[in-house]
Amino acid sequence: MGILMYWKITAAAALALSINAPAWAKDGPPPMPAPLRAPGLPPPSVMAPTLDEAAVRALAPLPQGKLTDAVAPKGYRLDLTIDPNADRFSGWVQIDVDLKQGNRFIDLHGRDLAVSWAAVVTSDGRQLSGQWVQLDDTGVTRLVFAEPLPAGPALLKFHYTGPFQSAPAGLFRVKVGDDWYAWTQLQSIDARGVFPSFDEPGFKTPFTVTLRTPPGQTAVSNAPQTGVSREGGLDVHTFAPTLPLPTYLVAAMVGPFAVVEGNVPPTPQRATPLPLRIISPKPNAGRLGFALEGSKEIVRLLESYFGDAFPYPKLDQITTPILPGAMENAGADLYNDSIIVMDEQATTGQKRTFGMVVAHELAHQWFGDLVTPAWWDDIWLNESFANWMGFRIGDEWRPALNIRAGAVEEGFSAMRTDALVAGRPIRQPIETNAQIDEAFDSITYGKGGHVVAMIAGYMGDDKFRDGVRRYMAAHRYGNATSTAFFKAMAEASGDPRIVPAMQSFTDQQGVPLLTFARSGKGWQVSQSRYARLGSTAPATRWGVPLCLRTTGGARQCQLLTEASMAVSYEGKGALVPNAGGTGYYRFELPAAEWDKLIAGADKLPGGEAQALADSLNASFQAGRASSAQLVAAAGKLALQRDSYASGAGIGSLRGYSDAGFLDDAGKAGFQRLTNGIYGPRLKQLGFDPRAGAYAGHDPEETQARQQAVGALARKGGDPAVRAQLLTATRAFLAGDSRALDGAWYGAGLGLVVEEGGLAVAKDLVNRALTSTDPVFRPVALGVVGGSGQAVIGRWILEQMQDSRLRTSERQGLIRMVVSTGATRDLGWDWLKSNYEKLAGSGGGIFFASRLPEMLSGNCSVARADEIAALLRPKLQGKTGALGLERSIERVRSCGVLKDARGAELSAVLAKLK
Repeated sequence: MGILMYWKITAAAALALSINAPAWAKDGPPPMPAPLRAPGLPPPSVMAPTLDEAAVRALAPLPQGKLTDAVAPKGYRLDLTIDPNADRFSGWVQIDVDLKQGNRFIDLHGRDLAVSWAAVVTSDGRQLSGQWVQLDDTGVTRLVFAEPLPAGPALLKFHYTGPFQSAPAGLFRVKVGDDWYAWTQLQSIDARGVFPSFDEPGFKTPFTVTLRTPPGQTAVSNAPQTGVSREGGLDVHTFAPTLPLPTYLVAAMVGPFAVVEGNVPPTPQRATPLPLRIISPKPNAGRLGFALEGSKEIVRLLESYFGDAFPYPKLDQITTPILPGAMENAGADLYNDSIIVMDEQATTGQKRTFGMVVAHELAHQWFGDLVTPAWWDDIWLNESFANWMGFRIGDEWRPALNIRAGAVEEGFSAMRTDALVAGRPIRQPIETNAQIDEAFDSITYGKGGHVVAMIAGYMGDDKFRDGVRRYMAAHRYGNATSTAFFKAMAEASGDPRIVPAMQSFTDQQGVPLLTFARSGKGWQVSQSRYARLGSTAPATRWGVPLCLRTTGGARQCQLLTEASMAVSYEGKGALVPNAGGTGYYRFELPAAEWDKLIAGADKLPGGEAQALADSLNASFQAGRASSAQLVAAAGKLALQRDSYASGAGIGSLRGYSDAGFLDDAGKAGFQRLTNGIYGPRLKQLGFDPRAGAYAGHDPEETQARQQAVGALARKGGDPAVRAQLLTATRAFLAGDSRALDGAWYGAGLGLVVEEGGLAVAKDLVNRALTSTDPVFRPVALGVVGGSGQAVIGRWILEQMQDSRLRTSERQGLIRMVVSTGATRDLGWDWLKSNYEKLAGSGGGIFFASRLPEMLSGNCSVARADEIAALLRPKLQGKTGALGLERSIERVRSCGVLKDARGAELSAVLAKLK
């Protein structure tokens, strides 16, 4: 998954669907299309059995994760009828398989499909009907026959219908403006909700796709379209056979899309132009050129890095309003609208996201699509590498955006999860279907990407790239494992120590803590596993690529494999224990050394400043660094030129304030600190809220301005800034579209809701739901959900009903109420009675696994116990169980820290003038 909230369809929407549905949706699907009729085959010679479910289960143990190797798919032919205006789709599917042994049943996948006919054509030419029985909620299905099938090649055939989803899972549909559109999102195990399949990454086969659509609609799949004809009142779109793909990378998109076309010019790796299209719902038609040109350059940079032409014959970049991220379908990437739909006037943040995410998804075309993990336990390699490449190639695309620094920020953010005792390593065994989606988390993306960067930095860029190319060449259009990747790295580096060093990070949970103590003229460095106050982590040993310097000296790297070792280093200035910030570890210093490093925090390179902020805050949370050091670092870091680093210190303090650490005097002191830092900064930078006022300005300057305005627009901030922003936002809402730039939507709309309360919140929701703007709509809904006003929170939870509200939007509003400080208690009380309803309100990758995380902002030992008592019984053995344990630990740990250090932090802040 590239870089995924939801309610059942309302009665009014269902009625509208029935009115708009084509005739065949009521009477049944059209006749089986001619290419799949297999003319000349006799009718079934053996009818399907009619066993009850218990008898079907008794035939053999049910696979909980991987299927057995009894059947291997060799190729698929999919013929899908997709009318986005209807509530169901239909399909005729053929799968060529190899039966390794004779048996009377086949285990495969299919979830919530109404299969009206299933059959097998055996190697001896007979056609036998099968009984289709879905045996669990994850879509494990058994196809049973009246007699054993002979070993050898066979053809499976299915006729079925299935429901469109309203959340981004399987084949889903959304109304945008006046039109309905449909897209597929099949990772991780949602292909089984679209077609009968062997839905595992280790099965890579060609797919031949046919899509039947209402006349005049655009249809997209992985391969180039070869023709369009008209049959039975529908357009029949045929596509060339794909190169070998796993099921999760298959794509089918249908709707009255806007399309812009171009090509990526030839490169040294590719002799001919690569066809390229940007495809998006019609309201976005005028803002697709930026993505077209940006994608061209990113493809060129990736071809240069891999030393290899783009692996597929065409590239489509498609958007949808509800996918919370992006997906690397081979030759047909899918993105949230906001990632792709923009122009050159877009904010720095939008452009950074475009560069990173598009580079991430397109890197997957090689690393993930061309070479695919053999099973989900190696999905970390897919995502970790693509994450690293996203930041790297995005930075090459537009260096001024400083995209690469975001990788460091994401890695340190992942440490906050990895530091918990409840957790998992990057690479973990995946034994059940329920565990698969839990592998798509910050450990895979943030930690994994940081570890890849650390190893690449230690090996050297050229050797690491050579290892990647070696790995890709050895497994082209096939599957591979982490072991194969490690082998390629060892061969390229010439250093066999690389493999155990990498494996110590991928196969073990936790964050290394490197403790520095003076030893003569050098240092003694000891490693242990980091733990917060009140927690005890198990003993762990890593192979840490340690890179350090002093503020006046050069970088020096060595591999720390022992529990402790002496480091000889002389240089002027303060010790910088994580040179460049690329090391995946935290450090601890003597108090005097902390003070020296803090004193120069504003002058450090951005990555090192981020490392300082993370390690100092971690030291405070472990009960070591003082509150005074934390406050001093916040002031110094705020002067950083690097926008990723400049907000890190203040951000930590704001987090403690939001969690209830501070008394009234402490809150007042924190506000004085904030105003004292950002008031002069904004005066120097200037502030004009009008649209495009800072287009073309230095990106870091625009980010510094956003940080300052965001801080000063809060309650207790600068009255003049608040008034200026409020005036501009009201003018914007009154119809002056140029009065407010998109960079200020969040802060400005937040002020309007703060001032106007529930009435304004309702008006803003209505404006959002009538808008198709991919920036305004989600920001406006987020502002309402996160208002912190109890009356608005109760309205969202208990009264808000609007058929225009998408499933993911409804879930997002609830998440905001539950997770926002001032409405957390209200949200918790609601959730206690409504958890099952919310959990069953629709899905998509990440939703079930991340649902418990909305509670992690609570901060008390007692609340942790309440959460555990309510939700542990509900989630035992299910997707989301790990997320729950992490949330419980976060809430308890926060409560312990608040009780131990809240008064101290308040006292230090209260003294600030």
